Amino acid sequence: MRVVLAEDLFLLRDGLVRLLEAHGFEIAAAVDNGPGLTRALADLSPDVAIVDVRLPPSFTDEGLQCALTARREQPGLPVLVLSQHVEQLYARELLADGNGGVGYLLKDRVFDADQFIDAVRRVAAGGTAMDPQVIQQLLAQRAGQDSPLERLTPREREVIELMAQGRSNAAIAERLVVTERAVAKHTSNIFTKLGLPPSDDDNRRVLAVLAYLER
Repeated sequence: MRVVLAEDLFLLRDGLVRLLEAHGFEIAAAVDNGPGLTRALADLSPDVAIVDVRLPPSFTDEGLQCALTARREQPGLPVLVLSQHVEQLYARELLADGNGGVGYLLKDRVFDADQFIDAVRRVAAGGTAMDPQVIQQLLAQRAGQDSPLERLTPREREVIELMAQGRSNAAIAERLVVTERAVAKHTSNIFTKLGLPPSDDDNRRVLAVLAYLER
């Protein structure tokens, strides 16, 4: 699986290259600035791009904008964005086209190798990987006296958090130490209570839940 990596900090970039190669990824390019990222994505057509939001020369959101431009030119190009802080606007921009193959993680997640590599593989396969802190903030914003979220049981709230992160029923069951049948029942209840159409497609249901949380 070929990866284009964009990170301006040398030590983090070098560490990510070593981590990815240790897990069988091929590094097609590792760049440290926006123009280099744009060229690499256009010329190399990687299986997945891992991109720092803030890159030279602007150090604003250049990495994100380069990735979004590449997705418009190469529909479905998988992109996993790394950020120092939770910025819900970045998550919304990534999810705007509704096609999946996107991820948004805080850089702290990189230090959990298994979690990071799982996110890379999930995004490369066309899935969605959203940082738990982003999901928690969206849930907190939507919660309130008149919100349907208040009708969810504590277990259903655990399930919706994991579902919104991009976890499959099997992964949720393993995490919560319950059966897949129990998870399927919880997800059905969640969709009913939130007035969302049920779906067996993991990515579609993630996008549906995130769309609901961002209303």
